[in-house]
Amino acid sequence: MKIHFIAIGGSAMHNLAIALARKGYSITGSDDEIFEPSRSRLRDYGLLPEETGWFPGKIHRGLDAVVLGMHARDDNPELKKAAGLGVRIYSYPEFLYEHSKEKTRIVIGGSHGKTTITAMLLHVIRRAGVHADFMVGAQLKGFDVMVQLSDEASLMILEGDEYLTSAIDRRPKFHIYKPHLALISGISWDHINVFPTWEGYRQEFIRFINLIEPGGALVYCNEEPEVVRVADEAGVNLKKIPYGLPEYKIIDGITSIVSGRHDISLEIFGRHNLLNMEGARKICHLLGIGDDQFYAAIASFPGASNRLELLAGNSSTSVYKDFAHSPSKLKATADAVKEQFPHRQLVACMELHTFSSLNEHFLDHYSGTLDNVDIPLVYFNPHTIELKRLPALSEKKIRMAFNNDNLRIFTDSQKLADELEGMDWTNRNLLMMSSGNFDDLQIRELAERIAGKEG
Repeated sequence: MKIHFIAIGGSAMHNLAIALARKGYSITGSDDEIFEPSRSRLRDYGLLPEETGWFPGKIHRGLDAVVLGMHARDDNPELKKAAGLGVRIYSYPEFLYEHSKEKTRIVIGGSHGKTTITAMLLHVIRRAGVHADFMVGAQLKGFDVMVQLSDEASLMILEGDEYLTSAIDRRPKFHIYKPHLALISGISWDHINVFPTWEGYRQEFIRFINLIEPGGALVYCNEEPEVVRVADEAGVNLKKIPYGLPEYKIIDGITSIVSGRHDISLEIFGRHNLLNMEGARKICHLLGIGDDQFYAAIASFPGASNRLELLAGNSSTSVYKDFAHSPSKLKATADAVKEQFPHRQLVACMELHTFSSLNEHFLDHYSGTLDNVDIPLVYFNPHTIELKRLPALSEKKIRMAFNNDNLRIFTDSQKLADELEGMDWTNRNLLMMSSGNFDDLQIRELAERIAGKEG
């Protein structure tokens, strides 16, 4: 098959392109900007476009399909030509659904935790010898790609994002997949540029539940009140399976699950990760994987990339990076590090980067989220606010929104890095939280310099 990707450089799109190239498909693509690691990975597979930009000449009747990425606008010249020629146009999630129509689809949804739960499932089923196709939103250790498609697998495991499908399809992505087994980890208002009201946002999860195939099952977190309410309101013809926090203990910085006669030591930690683990365990039960197999596998799960990822450390300091950006994620991640290391101070820095976090009408939702942090820091770039066409934010407004008198605010990433490097890191941990990159701040190198200060 010959398939062209419009906006091939996206993190999800380039992985799908690679997955199809590995199956023997003929792949072409275009994009107006391609960043790392997409650029290097596309180059390695011979899929990197020779030039950046949009080239209608790449669209012709000989194509079997065009896959449209979220980054492309509705007036994209390649999209317009494909529509004019009658070439079949798929959004990214539509293509995945077409591939999985004859498979059992497992979709992991929620405002937070969905990447980690999907990664946990893939980690466990691989060790259990279960073959599955998948799509996950982060690079995983031991997996070459974030998307795997085959003709043999009877299962398809999908991370279910609630964001829009494409510029020409305003449905949330997870509505496309019509799961047989679904999970909802939590519901916290996000993406206010797309879902301007809380009620509108929560309704998308009710619709997601109602799209579960007849006779299917919903696994849901019963420690999230809104998830319980949504589960009660929706899905009359399906099995509902709740999960909660397992019994655990922390000794010398190691979290263990208390299960039967034996404790299971984990590489992960934090209340939210333990809840994620329980959700994955319930899904595994539905797939015929028992607790013995599950715990034997999950003990070696290292976490997903950018999700409480340890960048560097020494005997008195650990530096973590996390994707946290919404209020609920921010608080849960900071609380997890404090619980894991109660005798160390916590320096936590979050970047205001998303449309929601930079919106003055949403900012008050961050009140109290960094109260458990010893040295709270916030970074934002005023130019990013300009690009998003939002009103300017003052440091006073940010400090009032977080309701934290100890908060320090930075608008220059190099000054932030200098401040962090100049600190005394004896018995202190650093947590960097963002869905962005602190304006290309080399966080891993910074972490290694901080960790190298021991002694």
